[in-house]
Amino acid sequence: MLELLGSGLVSLWLEMAGVQIKPLDALDALTWQSSPGLVLAPDPNPTGATTVQEYLKELVTSKLVAQNLAESQGIWMQSGPMLMANHQGTTPLPAASLTKIATSLVALKAWGPDHQFDTFVSVTGPVVKGVVQGDLVITGGGDPLFVWEEAIALGNTLNKMGIKQVKGNLIINGNFAMNFQRQPMLAGLILKQTLNRATWGRPAVYIHSIMPKGTPKPEVVIAGAVKVAVQPNAQQTLLLRHRSLPLKQLIKEMNVYSNNDMAEMLAESVGGASVVQSTAASLARVPQVEIQLINGSGLGQENRISPRAACAMLMAIQREATTHQLNLADLFPMSGFDRRGTLHARHIPPATVIKTGTLRDVSALAGVMPTRDRGLVWFAIINRGTNLWGLRTGQDQLLQSVVQQLQIPPTVPATLTPHSAINSLPQLGAASRNEILNKS
Repeated sequence: MLELLGSGLVSLWLEMAGVQIKPLDALDALTWQSSPGLVLAPDPNPTGATTVQEYLKELVTSKLVAQNLAESQGIWMQSGPMLMANHQGTTPLPAASLTKIATSLVALKAWGPDHQFDTFVSVTGPVVKGVVQGDLVITGGGDPLFVWEEAIALGNTLNKMGIKQVKGNLIINGNFAMNFQRQPMLAGLILKQTLNRATWGRPAVYIHSIMPKGTPKPEVVIAGAVKVAVQPNAQQTLLLRHRSLPLKQLIKEMNVYSNNDMAEMLAESVGGASVVQSTAASLARVPQVEIQLINGSGLGQENRISPRAACAMLMAIQREATTHQLNLADLFPMSGFDRRGTLHARHIPPATVIKTGTLRDVSALAGVMPTRDRGLVWFAIINRGTNLWGLRTGQDQLLQSVVQQLQIPPTVPATLTPHSAINSLPQLGAASRNEILNKS
């Protein structure tokens, strides 16, 4: 077991590393436990701290960051129990979409990686010769990735059941969204259009063209209007259940594209921002003050996370994923493996698992990078400034500098090897996720 260093030695090391931190904060910065029985101690080779200090100076020298914002940059870097670099690492800063790390952690813990969100389809009248003598009712269960493909497959299943027309209205209740439109009336209008191939626009036509060859075009004509109901009709008959993609795939897609609407729906599924905030801090074993959230997506300066907490949450996700025979790369994009989403045009070291974050004056990056000499290096960088392209370039160069000194490992460690194929996409529109409950 590592013994806690004396405050004088800690302060001396931090000063040598170029880290500005008050003596009273030194012990607090190092006593956070990354796992039971381990305390953070300084890396005996302060290469990372020196590299970070040079990076911070360059931000000001190159005018990417104004002098008065130099202290508003947050960095935390560690390898296991070794603290490699810390600059404002315990200060909660506007974290943008690093907030989705907290949402991912709490949703994974609450639901498990294989959980699926149900959307139910019912009718309020009998089906006579393919015509529903009443309303078609959609009861949403919080599926954050119900998109064109899912609606097309749903329509095809209704056709398979013999349903081609609805005399009444399309009723929306519950927590239903489509194509990331969370306003139920608008989501219902999109669904109504998609269920009837005769009313398709270009987007639906295109999506169908990239679905598996031979996928039918649905024909469910709804005569009435779209209406939103607060309470379900007690007389309705349940027809089928549509299951979402498994949560592990939903989390991965949310993080690959940093999708705000998906993040909001997942946060709502566990109780909202306050639950995400408190639960994430508890699971990551960091002080509650280091995670301050107003939503699950990161939109808004009020979402604040310390760089240390971002790393701690990623570690907590890795721990939780391991209990399900998964790892962080199954839930977040990996450089050189996922060539889509927010990784596009980035120059991050290979096999680095990352989460990006962007607001008008915030550029953030957090993740884990495999190295030969230090194993897994966990990092979080939160920059304040308006030259987002320049800040992103600087982040990439910082990671490249660190991995150049610590060397790229000969192979990707098993603890970060994804369980899916390279550039794999989720199977949207799979008919197997539509379960017919009432064939009559």
